[in-house]
Amino acid sequence: MKIGEVAAHTGVSVDALRFYEEKGLIKPLRAANGYRFYPEQTLQLVGYIKLAQQLGFSLREIGENLPLLWNSESASGERLAQLFEDKIALLDERIRQMHTLRNLLAERAGQVCPLMGTGQNTSP
Repeated sequence: MKIGEVAAHTGVSVDALRFYEEKGLIKPLRAANGYRFYPEQTLQLVGYIKLAQQLGFSLREIGENLPLLWNSESASGERLAQLFEDKIALLDERIRQMHTLRNLLAERAGQVCPLMGTGQNTSP
């Protein structure tokens, strides 16, 4: 399958596919004329990359964990589940930090001088 066909089937731009290739996430074969030729499994792989990005994984993380997709052992499923649990813990920590920041901003917004943190705002 040519790169344009992969792009059309997956909804990922040709530029993004080339970037994925540069990062080692997908690997095309080369035809005799030098054109990239992607195996059928590339469609599934690009779908996984898109989904993993939507779930908050970086391309680096995706690349590090690609071998788990092709390993049929149950240990790979357990490892993927652990990756998800780790990502959830990271998100929970970020949410906690954002709540703390929001509360601090709300507290400062009600003060006469929000940057200095002194006095109460008397305006309605």
